[in-house]
Amino acid sequence: MADDRLDVHVLTGFLGSGKTTVLRRLLHDPQLADTAVLINEFGAVGLDHLLVDAIVGEPVLLGGGCVCCTLRGDVGDSLRDLWTRRARGDLPLFRRVVIETTGLADPTPIMATVAADLALRHHFRPGQVITTVDAVNGLATLARFPESAQQAGVADMLLVTKRDLVNAEERAGVLSALSRLNPIARIEAIEAGAAPVAALLGLDAGDQIARAARWAGVTPPAGPLHAGITATVIEYDRPISWAAFGLWFSLLAHRHGGRILRMKGILALEGSDTPVLVQAAQHLVHRPEHLPKATGAAGHSSLVLITDGLDSDLIRQSFDVMVAGATTAGSPPAHSEPPMPTVSN
Repeated sequence: MADDRLDVHVLTGFLGSGKTTVLRRLLHDPQLADTAVLINEFGAVGLDHLLVDAIVGEPVLLGGGCVCCTLRGDVGDSLRDLWTRRARGDLPLFRRVVIETTGLADPTPIMATVAADLALRHHFRPGQVITTVDAVNGLATLARFPESAQQAGVADMLLVTKRDLVNAEERAGVLSALSRLNPIARIEAIEAGAAPVAALLGLDAGDQIARAARWAGVTPPAGPLHAGITATVIEYDRPISWAAFGLWFSLLAHRHGGRILRMKGILALEGSDTPVLVQAAQHLVHRPEHLPKATGAAGHSSLVLITDGLDSDLIRQSFDVMVAGATTAGSPPAHSEPPMPTVSN
């Protein structure tokens, strides 16, 4: 059965990294004419010249056909209001929503609201987290501000803006640092805000395979990536127990959910003919997705965790005990707790 819910994408990035420029370019593309945009009150200043009138409470129709509203208060209320207006015919039939955050915001609570709100999840689903990073000041910003590192760590796509303002060596340094920080994300260097439109379009089966192949089986860099952020890669060559995996990750997320910036995995499960895609960001756990059989090697599971302040060796040990051990034994261990990672100072 086709999933006809609307994707809610989050466009984030530190102050001055070029979010509004990216958004402006995207909204001028005819392929995105059926897009609704929620921006915060500060962000509205950067878009004033695009709007027919000032954005004060009421939606405004942009020149390209997109609907633009201010984000006031609760994200859930704003999305519910958008959907009601769409259903009544007060707004065009937009097919996706883009939320532009403030420069200091953590995008994860937005995605958690979309995934967990009982009313919203019938109409919307979490889309992509797209993070802008300034090629000129990005490395210094990542090192100085934890908010910037977190925004980069949770991203599905990283856009390195202002690439024309740095030389090739400097640009390569930024791309390399981001690849170490978030080996899961797709990374592109752009100029004048020219972001790829495909980031906001729906994913078909081929796109799903390509998306998963980008990070499945990545090799983690040696040592910490940035200020305690590390990437842990777990590979396992036998089908695993879904019950054991669920118990292991539930315990891990319960104890350290706020420090699990991202988790993605393609799992070969006992009793399943197709691989399963699992994803999480902090305490937000997405619904598992069955992928086409062509995704990944048969019977092989790949798992990537980007964490802040957790020990990679202990994460692997806990997986070995709770998941690999249960698979070997044939059932998850009862009433036992894995050696959970401790937070490093």
